[in-house]
Amino acid sequence: MASGLGLECQVCGFVGLDDGSDGFFYCQRCGAQAEGIRDTAVDNDDMILTKDNVAGLVQRRVPAVKNEPLTQSQPASQFWEDLWTQVDDVKVGDGVGPTEPSDFGRGPRTLEYHDYYSELRIRYVMGVQIMIQLQMKALIETFKVHPIIVDLVQPIWMRFVASTKVFTDGWADQAIAESESQVQGETEIVGPRPRHKNEPHNLLGKRNVMIWYQSVSKTIPLCYSLVFSFLACHLAREAVLPTDIINWALEGKLPYFAAFVDIDKQMGPPTNACPLKSSLMFRPIQSISTQKLESLAGIIAHSIGLLLPPVNFYAIASRYLNQLSLPVETILPHACKIYEWSMPAELWISANDSRLPTRAYVLSLLIVSIRILYNIHGFGKWEMSLSGTLKNKDGNISKGTDIDVDEEKVDENNVAEMSDTSSSESDNDDSAADPCDKKVAPNLDATDILLVLHSKYSELIHTSDYCKDLESYLKYCKDVVFAGTELSFEDHEEAQIIEDLWNFYQKKEDYKPPECSPSSSSQLMRSPTCAQTGTKETKKPKNDNAKITLGPKESHKERAIRQMISNMEENHFTYIPPRTKVKRHDYLHYTRKKVNGAYAHAAHADYYILLRSCARVAQLDVRIMHAAVQNFERRLAWLEKNIQHCLPRMVYAEPCQFCNADDEPTHSVPDDEYVDFSKLNL
Repeated sequence: MASGLGLECQVCGFVGLDDGSDGFFYCQRCGAQAEGIRDTAVDNDDMILTKDNVAGLVQRRVPAVKNEPLTQSQPASQFWEDLWTQVDDVKVGDGVGPTEPSDFGRGPRTLEYHDYYSELRIRYVMGVQIMIQLQMKALIETFKVHPIIVDLVQPIWMRFVASTKVFTDGWADQAIAESESQVQGETEIVGPRPRHKNEPHNLLGKRNVMIWYQSVSKTIPLCYSLVFSFLACHLAREAVLPTDIINWALEGKLPYFAAFVDIDKQMGPPTNACPLKSSLMFRPIQSISTQKLESLAGIIAHSIGLLLPPVNFYAIASRYLNQLSLPVETILPHACKIYEWSMPAELWISANDSRLPTRAYVLSLLIVSIRILYNIHGFGKWEMSLSGTLKNKDGNISKGTDIDVDEEKVDENNVAEMSDTSSSESDNDDSAADPCDKKVAPNLDATDILLVLHSKYSELIHTSDYCKDLESYLKYCKDVVFAGTELSFEDHEEAQIIEDLWNFYQKKEDYKPPECSPSSSSQLMRSPTCAQTGTKETKKPKNDNAKITLGPKESHKERAIRQMISNMEENHFTYIPPRTKVKRHDYLHYTRKKVNGAYAHAAHADYYILLRSCARVAQLDVRIMHAAVQNFERRLAWLEKNIQHCLPRMVYAEPCQFCNADDEPTHSVPDDEYVDFSKLNL
């Protein structure tokens, strides 16, 4: 018996036909007879055309197309089989064929109510699943993520689909009832359009197919595919952040906006039971934010009862230190000790959309470690690296600048507060900037890393690859923005115009204009740029009133400080000059104060340079980064303040018979919240 599994039913669109004993082919799903197809038991190449078969009544039997596995760890057929087991509404034929002769004029079976919603929901869920598969393939092949993410994402996806209950018996009726109950007051009933008159409609005249599509797409949005990709990488302990997932999706490196093209190739064209195109069902309109992506990961994990581990601090911290060009072997071990001691709860993914992201707390821990190691506590290391002297004997900024910053006023307003001690010191020389405790950082100087961070600040901003040149942008538009757009049918003229324009653009790219030469008089006449730079700029203005008063000439140091103050003001920070009357050399805490309904922040240049670089590499606002640092510092202060109270209550903290507790010195914890973190034995 021949088979026609590769043929498509003209009634319901199902791919898979079986031939009966009478030589005709019948659909495995609806049982309709395929028109224009007949089994002759003769190959078409050997068949002689006659008046009986010249009209197209014979068609070659095409074997079924087998999908190749997407990954080496698990074939795609097995990944799809688990989803099919949940579907009870879709019934396939038994392969026996018709049980009665076709001479009685049996026509094609009419689609029923359950055929529409069964086909639509299984097609949508499978389309989202294909999108997840494409993203897994890109993560493995392009970004070198471990292939174990395929095995991790499968049970999460299946458990989530089961938790949505979109495959329950009453889902379709409930969606229709909700669409009719949402309308209040009198509503004009619109009749169905002629092209959709055979489809079921609700009482208001809306297509049930669109109602079911809106319901299932709201339950399982397309953006959830990115969430599952992030969850798989998180469970695999990969250093893949929400910012990476969103950036890769926007750049087209991770199949998302243009994934509907591959989905349409794998699933085929729309069927009569699901007439919606793939470009409508599987093309996202917009992306989501990184904060929303992380919170959705927590929501999905909570809905299926999945216990998530904390973020891989070691891998993410190593990555950030490399991006900042900071010494990993010096900072990372110290940061890991603080992480193991504190174990901040903020490094677990939360379903709270208003909470600070986990990457902010990873960088907060790094900032605290760097400040402890390199003694970045407002001693003016960056200002000292500039040429000249920053302060005179009175502690004010040197003459020649008009920078209006009053350190005493800043302290009075409590914008920045410091830890006080009974012993007050007043050091105005460079020795005041040296750390007091030589056991913490004997040979580490903050000048080098501050200069590196200050010089690389403009390079840390994230730029997409398609923004580098016009050719990359045009390719991005073709592959992502206008994906699936094809030329008009047999429009050779349009294709020729596009090719000519592209060749013209490439020739213009290869052409380089000649450089301006002041010695060439003809070139000066043709190039207005050369003419302006050659003669006109050297002339002095005749009107004395038009002269610009520049005042005292600023030095390089004064100009750098002025630029730093301007940058801090743009981010709502206030510049504090370096400390002169140093009372304490330990950890310096910065606070914020509410002024006119908004928070005012104040910081030294050393701390601000470190803070803004970490904020840029994490793609966060500087104030959000500063708030994360303050939260983590308060956590450390609380732990250190209460550690003497918590340790005696622990089981393993029993007194040893070989130790004399009376000989050990007692340490009193101060009542204020500003604790000396530099004396931590890390």
